[in-house]
Amino acid sequence: MKPSISRRTVTVSLLAGAATLGTAGTAFSAPAAAAQRHGHRPPQSAKPTVVLIHGAFADASSWSGVVERLQHQGHKVVAPALPLRGLASDATYIRSVLDSIEGPIVLVGHSYGGAVISHAAAGAAQVKALVYIAAFVPDIGESALDLTEKFPGSTLGQATTSQSYPLPGGGEGQELVIRKDLFRNQFAAGVPVTTAQVMAVGQRPIALAALQEKATKAAWKSIPSWYLVASEDRNIPPAAEQWMARRARAHTVTVRAPHAASVSDPAPVTELILRAVRAVEPARQGH
Repeated sequence: MKPSISRRTVTVSLLAGAATLGTAGTAFSAPAAAAQRHGHRPPQSAKPTVVLIHGAFADASSWSGVVERLQHQGHKVVAPALPLRGLASDATYIRSVLDSIEGPIVLVGHSYGGAVISHAAAGAAQVKALVYIAAFVPDIGESALDLTEKFPGSTLGQATTSQSYPLPGGGEGQELVIRKDLFRNQFAAGVPVTTAQVMAVGQRPIALAALQEKATKAAWKSIPSWYLVASEDRNIPPAAEQWMARRARAHTVTVRAPHAASVSDPAPVTELILRAVRAVEPARQGH
């Protein structure tokens, strides 16, 4: 028998006027210093790789418009699939992706993906910036559901249904999906109807336990961050997004966009990511 889903059981999903960072001197190794004395410039650090993490009810294709724009400007991009099974386990997987990348990283998360990057980036020296797109930014001890309930406005609970899935060790878990007939209005208002219909069919369910799981790490406390508030969001209340951005001291922009901002408005999403990239590029740091 499927449990009824209240507004408390759900949230999330697919889904700067930015001051740049202060410059910092680059530390050179002894061989590099010797090379400079002989008139040779040391090899410059690699440009940042942009890693894009999707949220619930979405998949990596939700970043397509952003990926195209970043690649057109010559940036390296990685957009892995997120399991959406549990905060700690999802973050462990994403950390393995980060560890496989050489050079600096700008890590971007949408919706529930914001909670994942906040956990995965903790202690990851190669992550130089965090970018949140209509995303959760939990502190230690907070869950996605906790943050949604801080402010009114989310209608996600009324638009979702639950279904069972088998757990690896036996038994069943509960996962959430957005009803297909409500998907566009709830998740992607303003996106062309045919596009939203395709998104609804391909949406990735999220385990209810992932939304309830408390954060144990908060990388945004030590890594500079940027935040895009989606003023028309019906998953995460815009007031909650603004509050989380202020708490994280993030460089913040507000865009009139639905929760699926990367689909509806890829241009401003890309521009915010590029602001973070420019802030951490080696050419802007090592003078």
